[in-house]
Amino acid sequence: MSWFSNTFSSTIGRKFAMALSAIFLVLFLLMHLTTNMLSVISADAFNEASHFMGTNPVVQFLLQPVLIFAVVFHFVMGFVLEAKNRASRPMKYAKKDTGNATWMSQNMIYSGLVILAFLALHFIDFWIPEINYKYVAQLPEVTDRYYGEMVHKFQSPLRVGAYVISFVLLALHLLHGFQSSLQSMGINNKFTPAIKKFTQAYAIVIPMGFVLIALYHFINH
Repeated sequence: MSWFSNTFSSTIGRKFAMALSAIFLVLFLLMHLTTNMLSVISADAFNEASHFMGTNPVVQFLLQPVLIFAVVFHFVMGFVLEAKNRASRPMKYAKKDTGNATWMSQNMIYSGLVILAFLALHFIDFWIPEINYKYVAQLPEVTDRYYGEMVHKFQSPLRVGAYVISFVLLALHLLHGFQSSLQSMGINNKFTPAIKKFTQAYAIVIPMGFVLIALYHFINH
């Protein structure tokens, strides 16, 4: 208990805990993209993968609660750290010498807010209807329903536009956040330049993969 309180009472401890949640979410993005990419390749393969993810008890009752906790924790901790940083500044950030700081590193909180709004939309689009289908209405499981549900959601140009903008901002968020998370965890050695290139590539490729999926279903259906 003392370790827990000491960890979260220090800025370094908070950054480390936030970095852990960030790494977990980054890995989840890769898994989520892999599943969604199947919808471009084969409707049957996507249905099978989605059915497995939607009915596997480990995914549903262990990984899913951990994921929800990680999302909430990451954003709450981000807001806490931002508030503390702002409170410790003797003058407005815009009047300070920002050195080599990028625009994104200075405005992570704003991209984070947009991404949080997107996650709320994503929950409304997919997670809440899924919970209603399985646990509230208790409808019989239909293994080939997932592909049709996804295609239906991506017929709205407004929804697709929101997804595209959100994933572009996610890419910008990851360009700074992914590398920063690794540094917060103490990963800073001779491999750092290679790791930085990897995180930059990841930050662009993964979000753009989601964008291409949304555009593919919007254009082709």
